[in-house]
Amino acid sequence: MRMKHFVLTALVALSMVSTAFAGNLNVKGSTTVLPIMQKAVEAYQAAHPDMGISVSGGGSGNGIKAIIDGTTDVAMSSRFIKQKEVKRAVENGAYPVPFAVGIDALLPVVHPSNAVKDLTLAQLKSIYKGEIKNWKELGGADKPIVVISRDSSSGTYETWEGLVMNKERVSPRALLQASNGAVVQAVSKNKNAIGYIGIGYLNDSLKALSVGGVEGNAETAVSGKFPISRSLFVFTQGWPTGETQAFIKFLLHPKKGQKYVGEAGYIPLY
Repeated sequence: MRMKHFVLTALVALSMVSTAFAGNLNVKGSTTVLPIMQKAVEAYQAAHPDMGISVSGGGSGNGIKAIIDGTTDVAMSSRFIKQKEVKRAVENGAYPVPFAVGIDALLPVVHPSNAVKDLTLAQLKSIYKGEIKNWKELGGADKPIVVISRDSSSGTYETWEGLVMNKERVSPRALLQASNGAVVQAVSKNKNAIGYIGIGYLNDSLKALSVGGVEGNAETAVSGKFPISRSLFVFTQGWPTGETQAFIKFLLHPKKGQKYVGEAGYIPLY
């Protein structure tokens, strides 16, 4: 209810602006949010041909840093901003404002040939700590587990660290990837690998594992039944105005930007 109230309040406030102005916007950050943003920007620019919008990934941490530094208009993030980042922003004369744009289920994934179908949170934690090293220990083939993780600037990594690892560190033997797409490529090409991705990146080259018997999908993510679910955000530097405000209003609109959340494979707010 809190999230719905916050989104409704944001939409009411944003409705004060009804037009976008000719100009340019920069959007940086999370590769998880990136597919949503690419679809939304394409549609927005089709309706506003004088508007130039530059979109790039790089990770949630880099997006939030860009908002703090004033080098982007909109930061994409698959995690909420940290208190220390808020402190740096305020010291820099800015205050990042969050807008939830969708919901995600963070899926453990393996190669389709892998016989394992379900893992518990405890098993996932042990795999990523380096304690469970062979698929045989989990009912799979007698093969070493190749652990694929995200780099520490990623909001996806921080969600995994918080919800799966309970703040314990991933094994230094894990192979780190810079994006969801890179994890998809690494796992799809290695029959012994395990990784984790946002639900919008799942395709036929991977098999998603259920967690504790619960499949990660729209219903279980929204209800909170799937244990590795999260909100996806964009941040602006202070309350958005002008071009930025008009674009955020579009992104949050139930019949406009929100439909691209679904098209990107994530779960809309409505």
